[in-house]
Amino acid sequence: MLLENINSPEDVKKLSLKEKSILAEELRKMIIETVSENGGHLASNLGVVELTIALHSCFNMPEDKIVWDVGHQTYAHKILTGRREKFKTLRKSGGIAGFPRTSESEYDSFDTGHSSTSISVALGFARARDILKKDNKVVAVIGDGALTGGMALEALNDAGISKTNLTVILNDNEMSISKNTGGLSMFLAKLRTKKLYIHSNVTVKNFVRKIPLIGDAIVNFVIKLKNSIKQFVIPKMYLENIGFKYLGPVDGHDIKALEDIFNVSKRLEGPVLIHVITKKGKGYKAAEENPDKYHSTSPFNIETGEKKAKGKKDYSKTMGEALVTLAEKNENIVAVTAAMEDGTGLTEFAKKFPDRFFDVEIAEQHAIGMVAGMAKEGLKPVIPIYSSFLQRGYDQIIHDVAMQELPVVICVDRAGIVGNDGETHQGILDLSFLNTVPKINIMAPKNFEELELMMEFAVKFDKPIAIRYPRGGESSYKFKKSKRIKLGKSEILKKGNDVTIVAIGKMVSYAMEVANKLRKKDIDAEVINARFLKPLDVETIEESALKTKKVVTIEDNIINCGLSGSIKNVINNAEILSIGYPEEFVKHGDVSEIEKKYGLDIESITRKIEKFLEKNDAE
Repeated sequence: MLLENINSPEDVKKLSLKEKSILAEELRKMIIETVSENGGHLASNLGVVELTIALHSCFNMPEDKIVWDVGHQTYAHKILTGRREKFKTLRKSGGIAGFPRTSESEYDSFDTGHSSTSISVALGFARARDILKKDNKVVAVIGDGALTGGMALEALNDAGISKTNLTVILNDNEMSISKNTGGLSMFLAKLRTKKLYIHSNVTVKNFVRKIPLIGDAIVNFVIKLKNSIKQFVIPKMYLENIGFKYLGPVDGHDIKALEDIFNVSKRLEGPVLIHVITKKGKGYKAAEENPDKYHSTSPFNIETGEKKAKGKKDYSKTMGEALVTLAEKNENIVAVTAAMEDGTGLTEFAKKFPDRFFDVEIAEQHAIGMVAGMAKEGLKPVIPIYSSFLQRGYDQIIHDVAMQELPVVICVDRAGIVGNDGETHQGILDLSFLNTVPKINIMAPKNFEELELMMEFAVKFDKPIAIRYPRGGESSYKFKKSKRIKLGKSEILKKGNDVTIVAIGKMVSYAMEVANKLRKKDIDAEVINARFLKPLDVETIEESALKTKKVVTIEDNIINCGLSGSIKNVINNAEILSIGYPEEFVKHGDVSEIEKKYGLDIESITRKIEKFLEKNDAE
C-alpha cells in the first residue's frame, strides 16, 4: 500500500499523478473502514479526498496555513499528516478528534467545529502575516452550506476590500461540472496571470483612448459589454465585484486540475476564491446516494450500509411528533430550522406543513431574529437548535426575544454531553447562559412523556420559553405517569428525610437510581424533579431543605449559573453539594466514559452523596 509510506505532506509531494490517484482510493478505504467501526462524518470526508491531496501537494504546511471550515471533513488531512497509525482511535476517548485540534498536530492550524468561521480566521492569519512581514500562504476551505452563514458573508466582504493575499476554496458539493466549462475557466485563469495579457490589455485601452472624440466612449462601451458578458457567463461575478479574483469551477476529483488551479492562485495578488465542485460520499455508493444519511453516522455495515445498532426513538423525534400533533390543532404554529431539518426531528412537520416550515440554512442569528418577528405578528414559532449552536444566537435571544417577551419556543436539542464530537459540540453551557437572560422561562423533561407535556404547555404559553433535552433516547428508568405542567412547579418523585436531591432533565432518572442505591444503605433521600430552572420552584425546594438540612443538585451542565447556582441563591438553611461539570471544555469520548470521568455516572454520584452525608454527620 502507498499509504503505509505516507508520514507527512512531504511524502505526498514526491508521488506521481498516477500514485496520487491510487492514494486517494486507499484513503477512502481507510476512512470507510474506520467510520464503519467508530461512527463519524463520512460523506463530507469522502468528497474531499482529492482536494486534500492536492492541497498538501501544492502548499507547504505547517508554514502555510489551512483553515478548515467546521473541520468535520479533515479525516484525509489527519491521515496524511502523521496520524495514520492513530486513525483507528478516531473520536474515541484519548484518541484523535473528529475535528482539527492544534493540541494534536502542528498541521492543524486552528481549532474548528462550528460552521462559517474559516474565512474570518484565515483573514486574521493573513493580516497577522502581513504585519509580521512573513510570506506564507493562507487558505480557507469552506463548503457551500457554510457559505450561507452570516459570519462567512461578513468575512468575504471584509476580505474583498483587504487586498491581502488570501485564498478561499469553495467546496461546492451541490452541483455537477462540465469539462468544457472547467477547461475554459482554467484557460481564462491562466490567461489572467500572464503579464503579456495584462500589459497588452492596458496598452490597447491606452491606444483606443487616444482616438479623438470617440476613444473614451469606445473603451467604456467595451468595458460595459465585457462585464455584461462576464455576468452572464460567470454568475459568481458577485465575488469579483467585492474584490475577489474568481477561479473555476474546477472538478474537485481531478487532482491535476486542482493542482494546476492552486498553482495559478499562488501567483495572484489579493484575495482569490477557487470554486471546486465535489461529490459528497464519493467512492462509496450508499453515501453517494444518501449523503445526508451518511453526513454523520453511527457505526455501520460496509457491505449493506445498514447501521449496526437499530435506530430507536429519541428526544428529537419525540419533539417533532408532538409538534405535528399540536400543529394539526393550531394553524399559527410554525417551525424553523437552521439547516437541521432531520437532525432536530422536523422532517415530518416539513412534509405535513410545508407552508409553515422554514429552513434558513446555517444562520442561527437570523433564525432567532426571524421567529421574533413572527411571534410579534401573532404566530407561535418553534425553533429547535442544537445546544452548542444556540450559543451563536445569544444576542438575538436577549435583544429580539426576551426584552420584548415574545412567545417564542426554543427547543434546545442535544443538551448536555453529546460525546464523540468533542468540545465544540458538548451542550453543557445552555442552562447557564439562558439562566442569565431575564424574562425567559426554562424547562427540561425527565423523559419523553414529560417532553410532550412541556411542548403542549409551551405552545400555549405567551412568553419566551426554552425546553432543553439531551441527544438520544430516554433512560430505562420507569417513572409513574407525569402530571400536567404548571409554570414554575416541580414534582416530588420520592419522599425522604435524610437528604434532598434536586435534579433536572436527564439527570432526574439518575437521581432516582441513586436514591434506590442509598435506600439500601439506610439513607432516605427525597427526590425532586425541578422541571423548571426558571422560574424555580423555591417553595417546594425550601420546604424540603428545611426538613433534611442537606441538599444535592444534579445537572448535566457546568455547575456555575445553572441549577446549582439558582438553588444556592435561594437556599441558606442547608448544606449544599453541587454535582455537574466543572468550568472547562469537555473533550471527546463516549458519553458513559465522560460521565464516569467527571463523576456524573450513577455509582460516582452515589459515592459523592455518601461522603457528603458522612462529613455533615461528623460535624
